[in-house]
Amino acid sequence: MTTPEATQIGQGCYWQDIAAGQIFKTFKRTITETDLVNFISVTGMLETIFIDTTFERGAMRGRPVPGALTYTLIEGFILQGMVQGTGLALLEVHKKMLAPVFVGDTIWAEVEITSVRPTSTNNRAVVASRIDVKNQRNEDVMTYTATRMLAGRE
Repeated sequence: MTTPEATQIGQGCYWQDIAAGQIFKTFKRTITETDLVNFISVTGMLETIFIDTTFERGAMRGRPVPGALTYTLIEGFILQGMVQGTGLALLEVHKKMLAPVFVGDTIWAEVEITSVRPTSTNNRAVVASRIDVKNQRNEDVMTYTATRMLAGRE
């Protein structure tokens, strides 16, 4: 008896399966106090604004989180959903923080593919995308572009 080949769960996109103009939406994730404490502890980002609850933050209400935490959580979603097993390299990133993110905020992103350029060797492509990160009120909190190298189907 021949067993049919199983489909890999969680496999990322090969470059042939995406096109400029295509939009992906990530899952949502609520940022917790534990996320903040773990992130600043492991990275050494022990800035007063993140570690001192009595620090005067002006008009900001709540516990702000580093932009780097917001970025890495979204990149984790992209890795798990779009480039797992097909991503070969992160080539370039340009980020802009638009609004603060706080403990208790729920973030997610829209990923728009802006270009797919196949390389001349090794069945690869350079894929550029724009990532708009939003909070639970659908407000833009960060935008960035990322250029990655993705594998092609064998």
